Amino acid sequence: MSYLRRQAIVAALTANALRPVTGPRAGVPAFFAGWLFGELAPQMLTLTAVDSAAQLRPTKRSGARTRVGLGLAAASTAGLAHIIRQSQQVKDQVEDALVEGLGVDYVEQLDAAPTPADLATPWRKLVNPFRFTDRAVRVEKDIAYAEFGRRSMLDIYRPAAGEQLAGAPVLLQVHGGGWTIGTKDQQGIPLMQHMAQRGWVCVAINYRLAPRDPFPAHVIDVKRSIAWIKEHIAEYGGNPDYIVITGGSAGGHLCALVAVTPNAKEWQPGFEDADTSVQAAVPHYGVYDLAGSTGLRSAKAMRDGFLAPRVFKTTWEDDPDAFEAASPLLRLDGDEPDFFVIHGASDTLVDVGQARAFVEKLRRVSTKSVVYAELPGAQHAFDIFPSIRSAHVVRGIERYLGWHWNSWRAGLPVDHEVDDTVTSDTAGPST
Repeated sequence: MSYLRRQAIVAALTANALRPVTGPRAGVPAFFAGWLFGELAPQMLTLTAVDSAAQLRPTKRSGARTRVGLGLAAASTAGLAHIIRQSQQVKDQVEDALVEGLGVDYVEQLDAAPTPADLATPWRKLVNPFRFTDRAVRVEKDIAYAEFGRRSMLDIYRPAAGEQLAGAPVLLQVHGGGWTIGTKDQQGIPLMQHMAQRGWVCVAINYRLAPRDPFPAHVIDVKRSIAWIKEHIAEYGGNPDYIVITGGSAGGHLCALVAVTPNAKEWQPGFEDADTSVQAAVPHYGVYDLAGSTGLRSAKAMRDGFLAPRVFKTTWEDDPDAFEAASPLLRLDGDEPDFFVIHGASDTLVDVGQARAFVEKLRRVSTKSVVYAELPGAQHAFDIFPSIRSAHVVRGIERYLGWHWNSWRAGLPVDHEVDDTVTSDTAGPST
């Protein structure tokens, strides 16, 4: 492949990462083209510079095509540098969100205030972002929590030196994949490794997938895993009374749905009396409006074009109650746990308008704390592997979890006042 063609591809991918194309048809290819490229901006910038430097060697002749390629490389370099700066700004954006949602004095509940070194970009880890092993973390794999074979297995992450671990806080990770694909060892790894190093017990689960097992099999399995955790996690050093749930995309939907429907008997067949409540939820780029109640065209398109035929195996017209019952946005009733909602402003798979509507209503209805971090330039699935952006998000979540765990142990209130004018109506922009 010629230098000009290589740089034309890089320029197109950079442009898509900066300003991805949205829409039902364009959103998916825009995601696949921009997600990996945007999170690997430092590596792409390095490769572009090396490739261009090779074209400037004295032994090479510089023709018109090379000069055009160099021009494209210069434009790509500027764009990639902007993406890197934008990713580094996430540190401040997440911190601003924590201060807004928790108050400026939230750091007083941390074990120690973060130092500049704690907040710095971990460049060394970015050299090989696809290295998912960590000697400081021990993983026990494929523990059954139900009777559905590999789809009902879980992994447990603990400190490698945690033989005497007892009463540790528990983080439950729910993978995404459009309710139809994905496994427990593909997502949430950077966050789980980070928290396990700091004394947490992290649990990653599989669950049954559509279309073989239509919804609500997914949420039933997540609730069943919580029941298993409360019964067995003490054997692994965890505290069964303290569980925080997290997940991205479809996992973010299930995370939020489970959090706002504690002990829902219709989704606990055979374990109706089990306690499936959680103390806090941290959904990433989740789907909150499966019924299209916000009026967002993207939500209606997802409902009719994907959810109905693939996940629910029924249509909105035939069974609207199923879609409404599965929408976290429509299940808010004031009895929610604390929430830290994270979403990318450039997400082309799940419209950020869903997160905005969910947070807006959550803040009106809930008596608990609500933190919302909307990340400029972030695509869907930005946290799958260590990147500048995901590193700062993981550290922000660490601060949030540290605040929440210490506040919970001390019995400190984390409530906020509810707007008495709230109604049950769902508001949302139409785009």
